[in-house]
Amino acid sequence: MIFIIGSILLIILILIIGLILRKRTYDEVDRQENWKVNIMNRNVAGQLARIKELNLSGETQEKFETWKEKWETIVTKDLADVEEALFEAEDLADRYRFPTARKVIQRTDAILEAVEKDIDQILLELDQLIDIEKQNREEIEQIEPRIKKLQKHMLQNRYQYGKADILYEKKLEQLEEKIASYYELVHEGNYLQAKTLVDEVKNELTIVDQAIQDFPALYKMCKDTLPHEFNALLTGIQEMEEAGYPIKHFDLKNEIEKHQKSLEDSLETLGKGQLTPVKEMISEAEERIKEIYDLLEKEALAKNYVDSHMPTYRTTLKETVATFQETKLEVEHLKQSYYLTDQDMEQYMTIEKAIEQLEFQLDKMNTTLENKEHTYTDLRKSLEKDLDELKQIKQNHNDFKEKLNSLRHDEIEAKEKLSHMRQDIQNTYRKIEKSNIPGVPKHITNILEEAWEKNDAVYKALEEQPLDMAHVQNILTEAQTLVNHLKEQTAFMLNQAYLTEQVIQYANRYRSRSPLLATELNEAEQLFRKYNYELALEKAAKAIEEVEPGALKKIENMQTIG
Repeated sequence: MIFIIGSILLIILILIIGLILRKRTYDEVDRQENWKVNIMNRNVAGQLARIKELNLSGETQEKFETWKEKWETIVTKDLADVEEALFEAEDLADRYRFPTARKVIQRTDAILEAVEKDIDQILLELDQLIDIEKQNREEIEQIEPRIKKLQKHMLQNRYQYGKADILYEKKLEQLEEKIASYYELVHEGNYLQAKTLVDEVKNELTIVDQAIQDFPALYKMCKDTLPHEFNALLTGIQEMEEAGYPIKHFDLKNEIEKHQKSLEDSLETLGKGQLTPVKEMISEAEERIKEIYDLLEKEALAKNYVDSHMPTYRTTLKETVATFQETKLEVEHLKQSYYLTDQDMEQYMTIEKAIEQLEFQLDKMNTTLENKEHTYTDLRKSLEKDLDELKQIKQNHNDFKEKLNSLRHDEIEAKEKLSHMRQDIQNTYRKIEKSNIPGVPKHITNILEEAWEKNDAVYKALEEQPLDMAHVQNILTEAQTLVNHLKEQTAFMLNQAYLTEQVIQYANRYRSRSPLLATELNEAEQLFRKYNYELALEKAAKAIEEVEPGALKKIENMQTIG
């Protein structure tokens, strides 16, 4: 029983699935039917009829025949095959042969997609052809008036183009011939070829138009403006030469003649319609004219500078030579009394050579001015350099004269210092004598003797002829150092001796009460009598500090107050 019910349910299920699949097949068939109808309704034939607006020949005729043949194939074959396939799909669905029906539908989809692409391509090429025709027509409508306008301009301004008038008229005539060829191509229906020709004419017209616009200015520059400027420049050069300017060394006349020849050649180049090299030549010529004017202006300023500074330079150099002659005499005189170092003599000879060099260069510059051997620009550079050199020489000369003057001053100063040092030694000696100390330590005696010897050495150095002040200064410094050391050591010694006496006197109050203190004080006194004041002070100070801590500081303070 269950088996029967299951079989019935299975049959019902299969029927339901079959009905659903058949419904889907019918829906697909309806979709493709609608797609086919839409294709038929696109009115391709009506669109193709638009081509009748054009000349139906040549390329256009070929394209029309191709499009028409392809459309007829679509209508008579491709869409008919679709119609037949749709009936087949329905029949297969009715017989529940759904896989086969699906394959038929897939094949039909492929046909319809190919048909859609073919139609789109036809309409696209049709639109492009019509647009090209329209664009060609509009551009030609703009090009023709431009050519007429340029031809009229050439007719009215022929004098501005020299020999090139025929060249540009011919170019315009060639453009008209190409336009005539354009109309022939259009008449023959060759719109794509016509498009290529229109683009060619448009580009050539742009070039010719620009050339016609640029030519008059270039022609005028080469024929009138630049020749006039070069002539004016030659006149100015001639006037400057007559005024005494040695500018022939710039070789400007030959250069200008070359530029004038280039201008004549440029007229021939323009006559051939070659504007670019002429533009470059004009730019170079204008730049060079500016440079030449700047050069001539610089030469005029240089002449003014030389004329205004040369007299002053001559006078200043002459005065410097005279002053140096005085210095030379002074050097010869001083060499008898003073020793001049190699460095001093080297400085002296350097100044002498520099002055002689400037005198030589001045003679050379005077000859150059007289014979006009160089430009004022070059002379100015030389003069500026020599003026700077002369300024430095004067400074070096003044420094050297100050050094000579300092020799006498240094000698007097050295003698004064020697006198002061001798006085310091004598005062130190008197101070020792008045101190009533038992005697003078050996090291003080040695310093005193060495100080006297060094002072004698300074005295002898000052008496030498010629006097070597560098040597005097060296031993004078050594002597001063010794005298200062003598004064410091003497003061230190006397202070120690006096302090030792004060400590011993102060410690005597404890002598009877402290045998140890008495013994140490006796030793300190022995050292004091042997002139060993430093050890005597240490011994006495140590002894009193052991008895009365802080006593030494107290005694020092009492000494300071006293």
